[in-house]
Amino acid sequence: MEPSPLTLQARPESFQPKIVELYQTLFNQQQNVKSEGFWREFFLLPPNTIELRRILGEISPDGLLQLQSQTQTLFSRAVVEIKNDKTTLTVQTLTAFLVAMLSKKFTNPSSEIIALIAGLDQADTTLTEVAADIDTKIRHGESLGLRQKVVNLALVLAAVGYKTPLLSYFIHRDLFPSIMKYIHDAEQDEFIVRAFILLGLLANYNKFEFQNPYRMRMGDFVNENIIRKIIAAVGRTCSSMRDEYVAVQDDSLEEWSVTGTLAYLGLGSLGFGKKAPPRTLDEEAAKTMFGLLPPSTAAVLLSTYDFVNANKLFCFNMVSMAGEKQHESAFSAYLSLTSYLVNHAHQSLRTGLYARLNLVVLRILIEDAALCKQLCNSNETKLNVRLCRQRQPYLPVVRGERVPATIMLDIAVDGINHNLRRRLDVDLYLACVGIIFRIISSLSKSRTRLVHHWSDIWRSLLSFVRFLTSYASSLRSLSQLDVLLDDVMNLIALALHTGDAFLPGPADYDDLFYKVVETGDVLMKFRDVYNLSNRPTNAIAIPIEVSKHYTSILSKSHPQTTPPSTTPSTPSTTNGTEFMDPVS
Repeated sequence: MEPSPLTLQARPESFQPKIVELYQTLFNQQQNVKSEGFWREFFLLPPNTIELRRILGEISPDGLLQLQSQTQTLFSRAVVEIKNDKTTLTVQTLTAFLVAMLSKKFTNPSSEIIALIAGLDQADTTLTEVAADIDTKIRHGESLGLRQKVVNLALVLAAVGYKTPLLSYFIHRDLFPSIMKYIHDAEQDEFIVRAFILLGLLANYNKFEFQNPYRMRMGDFVNENIIRKIIAAVGRTCSSMRDEYVAVQDDSLEEWSVTGTLAYLGLGSLGFGKKAPPRTLDEEAAKTMFGLLPPSTAAVLLSTYDFVNANKLFCFNMVSMAGEKQHESAFSAYLSLTSYLVNHAHQSLRTGLYARLNLVVLRILIEDAALCKQLCNSNETKLNVRLCRQRQPYLPVVRGERVPATIMLDIAVDGINHNLRRRLDVDLYLACVGIIFRIISSLSKSRTRLVHHWSDIWRSLLSFVRFLTSYASSLRSLSQLDVLLDDVMNLIALALHTGDAFLPGPADYDDLFYKVVETGDVLMKFRDVYNLSNRPTNAIAIPIEVSKHYTSILSKSHPQTTPPSTTPSTPSTTNGTEFMDPVS
């Protein structure tokens, strides 16, 4: 019997997927030319994104530039496959490749990324074809799953290549109709939000350098069904992001129960049942986790801002759209998330930017006369919103529904109370003070008396003045601080002048005057520290004159009585809680 020509090879310790072997072969500098069979097998196999990122992660940016013939070939072959292929494998492979490659820090990203993808000489032809293929697949893809993967591919190109010329090809190819058709057909919030984020990125590309066509399209869009579908998806996404804050620290209001009362009296063992204790983390762990929030889906807030800024129909539906059964409305969820972002704006620059962005959206809504009227005194738009109560001082608990303007006031006051520090976020405070100013201005013009805990607003504003006075040496050099000083004093002067038009009763008006008289010494020192007497745009003279006037009346009526005052030599308190320890 003749011996078999087959030889038994040693069994390897671990098996390696075939696609990983192809990745290693592709990015080997010694093997440049690949056969047709190689590429056919390469795009037929399911991609291994983890291994692809690992392999490319081990190659430096300069080393990757030495492999541009391979990367260009991979990109061009993938474009051809996407045009003819009806599956998602090629799109997934190209998406993973672009994420791993474009996330590297190149010296000259504009030219080097183009060189890696298409080559400088073929860039226009190749990238124009890519934009056209993406447009066609998003609109007329063979399946919804394929269209979803193509949207992800476009999102990667838009996000990772945002500061490169890649997006200019999407600007010339107007993807807006295709994206809106895809949103109309999509069923899950995750995919609607991704398409909406893509739209926001495209609308913001070089928007200050030329008239961005996507921004114009947003302003002209009138398909109310799609608008309401977007708003609903954004609302549910905001609820999900808010719940991530609650997962770190549960700030739910505990309902009254017999068991809770017995536990409060030290008789918990007599209760009818034991409620699982809420999750508690130490201060450092909670701070670290709060610093990682909000999640990446917060990018949808940028797209929301763009649509609110451009489209009145979007604004109207956002404010008036009711929630589904047993669920909060989209606007309730948006306000709730804004409350958590504003409370934690000091945690990171990213959180602060998103907080400011949402406050700007609220300001846009308030500055629209018709919407502001609806927000301030319409029973049809009353909301029940969960506000953040994760840090003291707490505002009074208001149960049940109330007009949105009161909720916006609470959000702005929380922003003032919870972000006091020496490196003050002036832009955030300008947004908070601006919201209060515009709501009061609108209420006074329409002579709408709004029931609210106004006393907490005056207490917070005057405590903020004490803070500014106490730490003037650290704050004086901050950009736009003079504008903030003007806005705060002008707001107090406006309230003193028009309080009888918007405050619910004489007692609330008297409380405002009492608090101003009480802080008369602080106001005078505040004026002197920042030299506000010489600023014609600052109305500090009005509260000071009010304080002097009533102080003199009290002195004449009670010669031996000294009106109460608070000296600003040490940081005062806000609602019974000391200022945040100022940090650099």
